[in-house]
Amino acid sequence: MSEQDIYADIRPYNDDEVAPAIARLIADDEFIQAILHYRFPHMSGPFGWLLSPLIKFRLKRRLAKLNTVLAVQQQVAGFMDQMIASTTNNVTVSGIEYLTPGKAYLFISNHRDIAMDPALVNWCLHQHGFDTVRIAIGDNLLRKACSSELMKLNKSFIVKRGAKGPREMLKNFTQLSGYIKHSLEQQQSIWIAQKEGRAKDGNDVTDPAILKMFYMEGKKRGEDFSSYMQSLNIVPVCLSYEYDPCDVSKINELWQKQTQGSYQKGEFEDIDSIIKGIVGYKGRVNVAFTKPLQHIPAEPDLLAQLIDQQIWQQYRLFPINYLAAGQQHNSIDEKVIEQWQQRMQSVPKDAIALLSKLYAAPLVKQQQLKQNKP
Repeated sequence: MSEQDIYADIRPYNDDEVAPAIARLIADDEFIQAILHYRFPHMSGPFGWLLSPLIKFRLKRRLAKLNTVLAVQQQVAGFMDQMIASTTNNVTVSGIEYLTPGKAYLFISNHRDIAMDPALVNWCLHQHGFDTVRIAIGDNLLRKACSSELMKLNKSFIVKRGAKGPREMLKNFTQLSGYIKHSLEQQQSIWIAQKEGRAKDGNDVTDPAILKMFYMEGKKRGEDFSSYMQSLNIVPVCLSYEYDPCDVSKINELWQKQTQGSYQKGEFEDIDSIIKGIVGYKGRVNVAFTKPLQHIPAEPDLLAQLIDQQIWQQYRLFPINYLAAGQQHNSIDEKVIEQWQQRMQSVPKDAIALLSKLYAAPLVKQQQLKQNKP
């Protein structure tokens, strides 16, 4: 069995798999219905049968010519240009000068948006002549066959989270750890979030368990933790959004957990969050790459703290961060106050403190760093 076969169930598609995957997508009635639901919500019910053939025809014309991963990525890049122009005021990037073209990196980023975090990292890299990354995505987002097809077409690989016992979990994480190292050795960079799930409360922290997963392959190879992690070329990445399109949804979920003890996610909630994150207004956005980590600590917990510090230092602060924290700043104007009041009115009155915490977090983290400096 080849190395490629070992990772066949989690890896992205290769060039020779692109055209068949696109053909399956176009033939997938559930995929067509999803497009109808989001593009033509008022017509998708009674007139769905009429629109479906038209949607399929347009998809064939647009996608049938795509037969390589690069061609798919170029299509995505065009979509990203349009999305950035319509949903942001500006996207800036910093730290790109720390990266070397042709070198593979393990990008570990904070996680605020399901789709936009890796998409914006990819867009910034593409804009500066770097190859795009392979994206880690949880299998909880791939309940539909069409979702899996779309993600694997766009250089995503699967993180299996639904293990039924310790043995299966160990097997899955061993495979994942090996695949990440295998990708880097192929000069393919990786994007992965610093912890499972978005930071709905604004608390960006790295889960040491993810770092332990990275090391499983190193342990198998007989390397010590520090040396092996050094070989992965870890680059912490900080994404700063002026406005979070999913902020109200996040707070309502946290509020329900706080008041009722649990939260039941709807069947299409993850997809709705992805759509909202893509089409929603984000204001200004900054993507900050740090220097590749040197002098890796010997313990996962210490490395997690180092990554956190690197990310927190790179927050781009916006007027709403100061306003949410109750701090005066000369950048706060009437428009910012109006935006903030609209958001406060969109959540339960007693949940406003959670909303404030979400937006104040970057400022609070940076202030904590300054206080803790020797």
